[in-house]
Amino acid sequence: MSSIKKLIGQRIRNYRQQQELSQEKLAEMSGCHPTYIGQIERGEKNTTIESIEKITSALNISLSELFEKIDCNTDARKNNIPLECYEFLSSKNIKEQEALYRILMEIDKYKND
Repeated sequence: MSSIKKLIGQRIRNYRQQQELSQEKLAEMSGCHPTYIGQIERGEKNTTIESIEKITSALNISLSELFEKIDCNTDARKNNIPLECYEFLSSKNIKEQEALYRILMEIDKYKND
């Protein structure tokens, strides 16, 4: 994903899925149309900051949280393993995040032995 609208759309989808919300429910909570939410999540639509604010408010996250660690520079992203891990983990629900964290901690224990 190289464009900012795709990155933001993926982040919105990640937060929505973590909260187990459908696109329809998020649309209802934010006052946006469900089709519009889908278009934003797929990176098909340029959206206004007002719409982003409504969506982040419905997701109960701050604008800074949504935009945290976003870098459109594809080369910089590919060479930044912690950022790639962050994006990967962010796309998982909380139970999956916890499981992946435990796996990483177990792997780390064995590396030091």
